[in-house]
Amino acid sequence: MLHVDLLEQARALSGQITALRRAIHAEPELGLHTPLTRDKVRAALAHLPLTWREGPSTTGLVATLTGEAPSGGANAARRVLLRGDMDALEMPEETGVEFASTFAGRMHACGHDAHTAMLAGAAELLCARRAELAGEVQFMFQPGEEGHHGARFMIDDGLLEPRADAAFALHIMPNSPHGIVAGRAGPLLASADRFEITVQGDGGHASMPHDTRDPVPVACEIVSAIQAMVTRRFSVADPVVATVSKIEAGTAYNVIPDTAHLLGTLRTLSAASRARLREELTNLAAHIAAAHGLTASTVIVPGFPVTVCDARAVDLGEAVTAELAGEGRFHRLSHPIMGAEDFAYVLEQTPGAMFFLGVAPEGADWKSCCSIHSTRMMIDESVMPLGAALLAGCAERFLAKGFA
Repeated sequence: MLHVDLLEQARALSGQITALRRAIHAEPELGLHTPLTRDKVRAALAHLPLTWREGPSTTGLVATLTGEAPSGGANAARRVLLRGDMDALEMPEETGVEFASTFAGRMHACGHDAHTAMLAGAAELLCARRAELAGEVQFMFQPGEEGHHGARFMIDDGLLEPRADAAFALHIMPNSPHGIVAGRAGPLLASADRFEITVQGDGGHASMPHDTRDPVPVACEIVSAIQAMVTRRFSVADPVVATVSKIEAGTAYNVIPDTAHLLGTLRTLSAASRARLREELTNLAAHIAAAHGLTASTVIVPGFPVTVCDARAVDLGEAVTAELAGEGRFHRLSHPIMGAEDFAYVLEQTPGAMFFLGVAPEGADWKSCCSIHSTRMMIDESVMPLGAALLAGCAERFLAKGFA
């Protein structure tokens, strides 16, 4: 059993957790280098018995807590990793809160400010229990989640060595019920790749298309064929999504262009479908273009892999949620979400799980709340102590019992 007062101790830290979240929110940083955020974290946790490591590729931090309780035999020392991301999005903020972004065109619209603050809260809780912990906790403060592969860079820099035996992370959901924790075993989030297709033709006067090789109708045919490819070449039991989100061609109403460009995203829930979808898309574009005497080149820009949660870790999270907040507060998702997360890199090498935490105001019509990546996205900060306690509880439970 967890300490019965874990959630109450987290609530006692509410002021600290909220203050750190607001300070980070007001000064959002982008990409792999978030020095202001890093310094805020270091300052907030400077009084704790943690050892710190940084790497050359990012401003990411790993703080390590070594428990003081003896271990041995069946209770051999374990190592657990807890992760919070730190970067923001390149977008304006329209929330009107007093701690709104002071940096034009930047906003913490995905909740990473809250993730970092909750992880800092978990560090406070676990350091207070150091004498009772057998094993080691790694607190991973990670920049560059928003498409910059920050987790992969931190792994490549060796910051997660020695490798943990389990890993956990939280992601807030502003349009999910207040205080509800959600997760699922297996694929939780999709892989995400970007594709760029260039159809090469031979332009000319729009009044004489027969003297040209027009890339525009060929590009349109490729768009339509992609939809048929998804529904006819891939099983609904292992779904894929291929979306063309941008089409660009031409300069004037009476000129047939030389080229047409397609931009889009590929989402899958398995490594096999991911590899096959890339191959199928490349062949489809090339052969449709060839049928019209044109050429088409496809560039795939790899994104995050599939986020796969270990069933044992999900069971552990559900048990911890029940002990902290009561039965009925954990929701098993019936299907994956086709968004993507670079915590997937951690879960590729370490069994673990990511959970979603509902932060809509209590009693609100949560379905109408602004979602993540909205310029008006807001969270109920009173939920953050539960998030800190959940992270700490997962670590405490795993160090004591493993996945048993």
